[in-house]
Amino acid sequence: MVDLGRIQKELREIERDKTSGVTVQLKSNSLQRLTGFVEGPRDTAYDGGLFVVDIQLEDQYPFVPPKMRFRSKVWHPNVSSANGAICLDILKDQWSPALTLKTALLSLQALLSSPQPDDPQDAVVARQYIHDNGSFQRQARLWTENFANRSQAMTEDEKVLRLADMGFSKEAAIVALQTANGDENSALELLLAAI
Repeated sequence: MVDLGRIQKELREIERDKTSGVTVQLKSNSLQRLTGFVEGPRDTAYDGGLFVVDIQLEDQYPFVPPKMRFRSKVWHPNVSSANGAICLDILKDQWSPALTLKTALLSLQALLSSPQPDDPQDAVVARQYIHDNGSFQRQARLWTENFANRSQAMTEDEKVLRLADMGFSKEAAIVALQTANGDENSALELLLAAI
């Protein structure tokens, strides 16, 4: 059974720290499904971005690592450009119960600062990073601008409320957002097409 007290304590700690550049919100009514937000590190191609991370906690947490995946598209050797999967040792075999959600999110932020192309999740990006770093930097910056801007990092609840403010039911907005993989414009098109 998941230790809800520990998770609540971790969330309070993250909430109190306004300077780290990482935050967490509940994704649903469950403390086991969370959304993390990681600010792009300064002086990198990710600077100015706000990256959204899906977090799922198994019943055995903190004895097993959280499952994390970038929801924002990220051009990085250690992140799949196709599905957001992350190659980071503390999310796999180097996890320890002494680590927390905050340390995991800070590790993602550090990974953005210091790519590890020798242990890639995305071999194409890793090759570009090694052989044409200028192109890599431009592509990473472009993806940050296009996919990690603050308006796209809006939570699902905020998107549902915005669609409901347009006259759609919350239930219909939720279904449309799920069908559109969280893309608010596509969800709006689906809702309008159903009228």
